[in-house]
Amino acid sequence: MRLAFVVLAALAAIGCRQDMHDQPRYRYNSASDFWGDRRAARPAVQGTVARGQLKTEDTLYWSGTIQGQAVDLFPMPVTKEVIARGMDRYNIYCSPCHGSSGKGDGMIVTRGLKNPPSYHTEALRDQPAGHFFNVITNGNGSMMPYAARIPVPDRWAIVAYIRVLQRSQNVQVAELSASDREKVEKEEPLHPAPRKQEAGH
Repeated sequence: MRLAFVVLAALAAIGCRQDMHDQPRYRYNSASDFWGDRRAARPAVQGTVARGQLKTEDTLYWSGTIQGQAVDLFPMPVTKEVIARGMDRYNIYCSPCHGSSGKGDGMIVTRGLKNPPSYHTEALRDQPAGHFFNVITNGNGSMMPYAARIPVPDRWAIVAYIRVLQRSQNVQVAELSASDREKVEKEEPLHPAPRKQEAGH
């Protein structure tokens, strides 16, 4: 009895049609005789917004602006993790031009290209965070837009790291700890380079 059931089930499976499995479909951007414009891909309904992409609801996050003005605010808490991510992305995308310290002395200068501006000028120190986000997004002068290469959260992380670089080159002596102030007065580095390990260790 069990064998007969297995045989019947096998025959039924062989006879199953695959219409639902192998449905007719169009290839991406292929032609279609069904629509008047002969395009298989249909345009989105006007006003359609992908979930989570309604940029008009949070202009600070998407553009660094509030009511059309660049502002010196971040759309998220600037944590140690955000700054570390910003440093990583900065070193990949920004340091070839702007240099590791933000002075505009990156590798491109040694190749004969023009120096980008230093982040440590008074003019750029006074710019709001939204300005840097906008420049990363849309480019400026000879700098190309990076919106297609750097996601929005990473752009904000880079801006946070730029602020760290600016702060690192513009600290008042009175703001330092007593031990760091003593090092400055002796012209010692505040953060000595780590010792190189000897071979075999």
